Order: sequence, then structure tokens, then C-alpha cells
Amino acid sequence: MTADFDAFIAPPCHEKITVIWQDEHLLVIGKPAGLLSLSGKNPQNSDSVHYRMLQRYPGCSLVHRLDFGTSGLMIIARSKAINAALSAQFSMRQVEKIYTALLCGHLPCDEGVIDAPIAKDPAHFPLMSVCPVKGKPARSRYQVTARVYQPDGLPLTRVMLMPETGRTHQLRLHCQLLGYPILGCDFYGGRRLPGTEEAARLMLHASAIRFVHPVSQQPLHLQLPAPF
Repeated sequence: MTADFDAFIAPPCHEKITVIWQDEHLLVIGKPAGLLSLSGKNPQNSDSVHYRMLQRYPGCSLVHRLDFGTSGLMIIARSKAINAALSAQFSMRQVEKIYTALLCGHLPCDEGVIDAPIAKDPAHFPLMSVCPVKGKPARSRYQVTARVYQPDGLPLTRVMLMPETGRTHQLRLHCQLLGYPILGCDFYGGRRLPGTEEAARLMLHASAIRFVHPVSQQPLHLQLPAPF
């Protein structure tokens, strides 16, 4: 699977990055789905959030990343010092993030917590797995906002997901563990049920973020509604 993943060529992304908030120290942008956060090793994967932002803001850097298929809010630092200060907030879990997702099926509980350690899965790279022995602590909260049906009758649950840790693929894996994978997630079961095969994208969107401005010390709370 490693060879297949390394050979992955991202299809062209024609959607633009939107700037939600900015000053001379940092930006908060809206990433479209289907755009890499960082350029890949393959020269055909040069297009990315970082590549595009460098053209407009030389010297900028990513404070964190979103998966290729995930859309939504990202913080961009405009200097190394700002990146270090914001990264420290992430490390100390002082940044609050809320995601919007559509899950396959009707989740019976209105809210809950998934507490399951996550580790790399060497046999199935780049997938991650729940592993009580080697996994790093991973905790996510969820809250149901609606239970709906697609026109073809497929039941879906709209949820807010609040990760308390930031492990790779955490929300996607935790939702699979619940038994209600994120619609459109090809890694963790979101295209396996009848009616899910043609999902237009991974239905996961970073819809809100709250942190403290590293210079002014003012709290910032930015929001970007999900496009689905």
C-alpha cells in the first residue's frame, strides 16, 4: 500500500483559498476540499495551501494541517516567531477546534465522548489504528445537530466534532469506531454502505477555531459554515 500511496497524484483543485481574517502577524484561511496542505515529494503534487500562500505572503508557514479531503479553517503564521507561539498553544491544547461532519447512519446518542488511543498501522500505511498498547492518547467529543435522509433514503447524522487531542486521522477513525463512519471517507468505511459510493467528497469541515492572538493576547473565535 505504501507504493500506491506514494504514487498518488492529487487531481487539480480549482477552488480558491479564502482569507477569513488577517493582520501583519497571521492569517486564518478557508481551505477547500481536495487541496493538499503541504506540497508532496512528487513534483505533480506541488499545488498546496503552503505553495499558494507563499506566492501571496512570502515567508509564511503552516501552524497545523488539514487532511487532503477536509475543508475549513487553518491558521497561517507570517513569521517563525508567530508560528512557534501558536504551535505552543496547540501543544498545550489551548486551541479549541470544532468540525462539522456527516456520518453514515443515524447515531442513537445525542452526544458523547470517544476515548481511544491511536497508533500508526505499519501493515496498512497510511492508515492509523486504535491500539491500547502502542497508541497515543486520543479523545474526541461529539454532539448531534440533525438526523436526515438523502433523497435515495440513506440515513445521515450531522454532528459537531470536538477533538481534544490532535492525532492523525483522529476524527475519521473515532467515527468509524462508533460504527458511524464519515460519509465519503475512503480510508475508514465512509464509502462502503449502499448509497455512499458516489459521495462528492469527505464530509468533514473545520468550521470553528478559537485561540489567543500571540501578540495582542486577545481571544480570536473564527467560524466558517460547512459547504454541505
